Amino acid sequence: MRAVNTKGYFIGLMLSAFTLLSSNEASAQSPFKGLENLFTVPAGYVVKHTTAAPVIDGDIDETVWQQAQWTSDFVDIEGDLKPKPPLQTNVKMLWDDTCLYIAARLNDPQVWATLKEHDRIIFKDNDFELFIDPANTTHNYYEIEVNAFNAIFDLFLPKPYRERGGPVSGWDAHNMRTAVKILGTLNNPADTDKGWTVEMAIPFKSISMALNRNAPKSGTIWRINFSRVQYNTTIENGRNVKLKDKQGYDMPEHNWVWTAQGVINMHFPERWGYLQFAKDGADTTFVLPYSEEQRKYLWLVYYREKMWFQQHHKYASSLKKLGLKRSYNILNKFNNLRLEATTTQFAAFINVKDDQETYTINQDGFTEKIRP
Repeated sequence: MRAVNTKGYFIGLMLSAFTLLSSNEASAQSPFKGLENLFTVPAGYVVKHTTAAPVIDGDIDETVWQQAQWTSDFVDIEGDLKPKPPLQTNVKMLWDDTCLYIAARLNDPQVWATLKEHDRIIFKDNDFELFIDPANTTHNYYEIEVNAFNAIFDLFLPKPYRERGGPVSGWDAHNMRTAVKILGTLNNPADTDKGWTVEMAIPFKSISMALNRNAPKSGTIWRINFSRVQYNTTIENGRNVKLKDKQGYDMPEHNWVWTAQGVINMHFPERWGYLQFAKDGADTTFVLPYSEEQRKYLWLVYYREKMWFQQHHKYASSLKKLGLKRSYNILNKFNNLRLEATTTQFAAFINVKDDQETYTINQDGFTEKIRP
């Protein structure tokens, strides 16, 4: 999916929510008021371990896949702000000691594609995309796109575009295997298709970079999301053609996702879903970790600081200026929230009172756990 003007997005946030910061009533209101779309709870998926790896041929009806559950239907990237997509999309996952396996089904009455070369801008066709952040830091994450020709665009991002992160398109997911199966006929608008399926085997070693190159342990949590880019088309001269606007440009694509971003931008990794690895009969019910409840307040500081910077051209020096408090009751535990800031940098910290285990975020949106 293409990147958007995130600076403009933060200006929009400022217009809709910044009045709260200058109000004497701010402390009496929910600290998330005006930013609710960025604080809906992302979906979670517990991925089961398998001893029999699926054959990567695009056939997702084989026996091994029957042990995995489908995700809920994809929704619009903005969530409840937009209608539900008219075409169904779902994903299921498995893992073994070497790979993460992904199966996707995309209902579509007209399956088409144009791009066949590796590392072309695949989202210019209808495509299926996944985004993976193994460390849950919002930095050093991966994007992989595939179209109905099984053409791949894979890239690594040291940090999001909003923080002037540049994609490393020369990175390849080494030894990744993918396959596509067309449920109908590709590029034939004369008939009606059922859709297409995607199957992937992604080696853990190929998406580790400086991290541990071994398989995750049972209970490990990653951040992950999936996107489907879909264009409105018409039939011209026996082929599917994107609809144009009055100026002759392609009409904007639809962006349908597993868990809503709340903004038309996939590169807000803090908005991705949770992928929890399970092994040896572990519970398959996902429970949001307490630390993620704490991180919400760090992200609140981050968004508010970005809004403040847009107006004042420097970061706020105190939580009070951002309309925030130094202590919050999170699920019956009192947490300390602390901010350290200069005009050009900031770091926020949160921890349960009397507990030295602390989570932090900085001006680049890098978040991590620090220990004493």
